[in-house]
Amino acid sequence: MRLLVVEDNTRLAKYVSIACQARGFAVDAVESLADAGAAIANIIYDVVVLDLGLPDGDGIGWLRSIRRANVQTPVLILTARGEARTVVEGLDTGADDYLTKPFDMDVLLARIRALLRRPGRALGAVLIEGNMTFDTAAREVRVRGQFIELGRRETGSLELLMRRSGRVVAKSAIHDAIYSHGEELSSNAIEVLIHRLRKRIQEAGADIEIHTIRGVGYMLCAGSP
Repeated sequence: MRLLVVEDNTRLAKYVSIACQARGFAVDAVESLADAGAAIANIIYDVVVLDLGLPDGDGIGWLRSIRRANVQTPVLILTARGEARTVVEGLDTGADDYLTKPFDMDVLLARIRALLRRPGRALGAVLIEGNMTFDTAAREVRVRGQFIELGRRETGSLELLMRRSGRVVAKSAIHDAIYSHGEELSSNAIEVLIHRLRKRIQEAGADIEIHTIRGVGYMLCAGSP
C-alpha cells in the first residue's frame, strides 16, 4: 500500500512517514500542492494524507480541484484547523476523513486502515490463503497459527500477492507498492525480495506457492496452480 503525505512541516512529515513505513506502507512525502499534483498525476496512491496550510495554497482548494478531475483516491485531512465549519467544508469538498493536530499516531494509522477497508478499497482486515493468515492491522503473518517474522518489504509484497491470489502481479506493481519515490535499488531487487519471501514461507510450512511468470511478474497460488 502506498501513501502520499502532503505536509510542509518537515519534522512532522518525517514522523508520519516513519510510523507509516513501520506499519508496512510505502510513503512519499511532499511539501507543496504543486508537488502533490505532480505525484498523483504519475503514481496511483491508496491514501493521501493532506495538510491544509501549504506554502503555495490551501489544501481544500487543491482537494476540490482533484475531485473535479475525478481523482477518487481517499483523502484524510490532517490539520491544526479544528473549527466545525472547516471540518464540514473539508468533508463536503471531498475529504474522506478529518483529523486535527495534535493527534495520536495510532489513531491516524487506524483511520488510514479504516479508509482502505471501505467497499471498493484495497484493505481487508484479515487475509487468508491456505494455512496462512495475514492480520493487516497488526502486520502479523501466521502459518497454522504460528507467527513468522518477515521484513517490512517482504510483508508488503506478500500482502499484495495475497490480495491478488491466483492472478499475475507485475514486477512494476510490486515495486510501486513497497518502494517510495526516488528510493535507490538494484536492478534485481524485486527478484531477490521474492526469493527471500518464498524461502521464508516455505520454511514455515505454508501450503501456498509463489510462481514466477517469466518476463511478467509473480502469482501466488494455494498448492500447484
